[in-house]
Amino acid sequence: MLNRFSKNISYAVLKELSLARKARRNNDVLQEFSHLENAHVLGQNSTYWHTKVHCHMLYWARRNGDHQELRGQLLRVFGALTKTAVGLVPDGNTGGSNVSHSSHCRYQRCISKKLPVLSRYKTKAIKVISLF
Repeated sequence: MLNRFSKNISYAVLKELSLARKARRNNDVLQEFSHLENAHVLGQNSTYWHTKVHCHMLYWARRNGDHQELRGQLLRVFGALTKTAVGLVPDGNTGGSNVSHSSHCRYQRCISKKLPVLSRYKTKAIKVISLF
């Protein structure tokens, strides 16, 4: 069962996953990973979405033969499953293996366009807005 945050953020995360799928169909691997990073930032406070996005990143690394990313994502899937629920999540971290798993990031990409969508959800659980 998804908690309130997971339910409320699901639209925004699913939108990014959908855009990643579209980029994959267009053979744009960089754009695909960029959307996966967006989905990670949005959903990283939910064990469900955090783990799901890392699984997508793992699949991306496998499909593209990126062995460093593959190793990094294997560790991150385990970390998302075991550490998210207890709050051991660095806010704004994009989730790729090129960023330390414990590094807090000020997310600079154009994710601010998601804010109107997020503001529709009247919940105190959305920590993502504090990133901006």
